[in-house]
Amino acid sequence: MRRWHGLDDVPADWGRSIVTIGVFDGVHRGHQRLVDRTAELARELDAPAVVITFDPHPDEVVRPGTYPPLLCTPKRRAELLGELGADAVMVLPFTLELSRMGPDEFIQSVLVDRLHAVRVVVGEDFRFGHKAKGDVALLQELGGKYDFEAEGVPLVADGRPISSTLVREQLAEGDVEGATRLLGRPHRVEGVVVRGAQRGRDLGFPTANLESLPHTAIPRDGVYAGYLHCPGYAELQGDRSAGHPDARWPAAISIGVNPTFEGGERTVEAYALDRDDLDLYGAHVGVDFTARLRDTLKFDSVGALIDQMRRDVDQARDLTRD
Repeated sequence: MRRWHGLDDVPADWGRSIVTIGVFDGVHRGHQRLVDRTAELARELDAPAVVITFDPHPDEVVRPGTYPPLLCTPKRRAELLGELGADAVMVLPFTLELSRMGPDEFIQSVLVDRLHAVRVVVGEDFRFGHKAKGDVALLQELGGKYDFEAEGVPLVADGRPISSTLVREQLAEGDVEGATRLLGRPHRVEGVVVRGAQRGRDLGFPTANLESLPHTAIPRDGVYAGYLHCPGYAELQGDRSAGHPDARWPAAISIGVNPTFEGGERTVEAYALDRDDLDLYGAHVGVDFTARLRDTLKFDSVGALIDQMRRDVDQARDLTRD
């Protein structure tokens, strides 16, 4: 799969394309319908399927300070889109200049001049151009002018409308199972493992403390079951002959401020079940959330906390057992 950052990365000799456009934050099941339809047309017309997405989120440029919590990084978004059948993913920098383009100018400069679009697939609620003046009807009208066909696809799953906003709402409530149903996979939080207070190690449950990326959609405070991923773990351990395989461990995950210890900073910590030998400091990891176990609680003693952590680990082990 090709990855382009901006229009200038498109090869000068690039031929015709089947294109879909959107932010695609989370690449949820509604987005997957768009990409599936785009890939289907690409096969029928023997042309590459190109996905256009944006970074940063348009809301932050149009309405500064309103950046929504992001469901995935631009890199992971591209990976997911590639897995769905995209031949190329263009991350288009969303700038103030781009936001001020009229609908016709946007279509001509992005879809026509660079990508030579012959079919364009968008969500039924797609808007584009300055002040979101363009909609699917205008896109189809402009398609007649520039010789491409356009269609709007309903963003639904199981017959119900689906949106990135709805996924964020599920996560804010701690409903990671509901988010999984909308996404078609567990929600993932990514970040670099940093040194924390190391209380987990002292308590017998060494955790990977994530410094999550800015604007990450983090589930509601609580304890969860899930998985800890470490890309290229073998190389991190010095094994350069292993082909950089990823590692994945069942995990118990805690989000919150550690109220038993009067903590003040919100953290995301993952304990790889039954592993006390992992050194992941400095590694970029991902944490997948599959089930919510309980709320974050303040315990009267460290002993009571340890007892509860053991129960949490047992429950997480049962829920992640293959």
